[in-house]
Amino acid sequence: MDTLRLGFIGAGQMAEAIANGLNRAGVLPPSRMCAADVSSSRRKVFESMGALVCSSNSQVVESSDVLILAVKPQIVENVLVDLKASLTRDKLLVSIAAGITIKNLQKWAGDARIVRVMPNTPCLVRETAAVMSLGDQATPLDAELVQTLFKAVGKISVADERLLDAVTGLSASGPAFVYIAIEALADGGVAAGLPRDLSLSLAAQTVLGAAKMVLETGKHPGQLKDEVASPAGTTIAGIQALERAGFRAALMSAVEASKKRSEELSRM
Repeated sequence: MDTLRLGFIGAGQMAEAIANGLNRAGVLPPSRMCAADVSSSRRKVFESMGALVCSSNSQVVESSDVLILAVKPQIVENVLVDLKASLTRDKLLVSIAAGITIKNLQKWAGDARIVRVMPNTPCLVRETAAVMSLGDQATPLDAELVQTLFKAVGKISVADERLLDAVTGLSASGPAFVYIAIEALADGGVAAGLPRDLSLSLAAQTVLGAAKMVLETGKHPGQLKDEVASPAGTTIAGIQALERAGFRAALMSAVEASKKRSEELSRM
């Protein structure tokens, strides 16, 4: 890790989140990162954090040991085919492009060792929920390296690639669903008479605390819910309102819709 050079092919929000997370965790300084992007504003973001901004994707490949492929899924094929000659066996390609299979990545990237990772944007605050799958040419050392990188910005699990579309639907898209829930809770607080800033703070902290209760107590969410909902109390009245509105079904449908879109992207 002391000499590792990390390159970002694509410098969007996710790439920024990973780069900032690694820097804040003290795992990798920006001075050993480089990035290329078609957007001048995105290049400026990486330049401002102290990373090398490359004029082309090929320059990123030449300058890096590990490459984070962070472009939109629709252009992955064109990007990798253009770089195929320089993606040799000594390069580790870590793709975070939703819906793009390892089989296609390997076909387009030639001899590069490939690991497919599905992270999410809480990388920025070192709380990502990521899942990785290894390509046939990836080594156990590659797996350890990728785990080290992503553990610095949260948690990473290993799973069969066939599960990654579902992972995309749940943990990759899930933060947006939770943001909507936090916003709705805050709006509810305002409707109930709370000042906006207090209501938003309470809503966000409530979600954070509830998540930690699930993770740290090991209790099922249903059990924790039951412990809060006393007979004929305020909480069960609110739960009843959520059930009437189809809250559970809406969240389940959102995950399914995101999974379906990931599957569609893999067939494009």
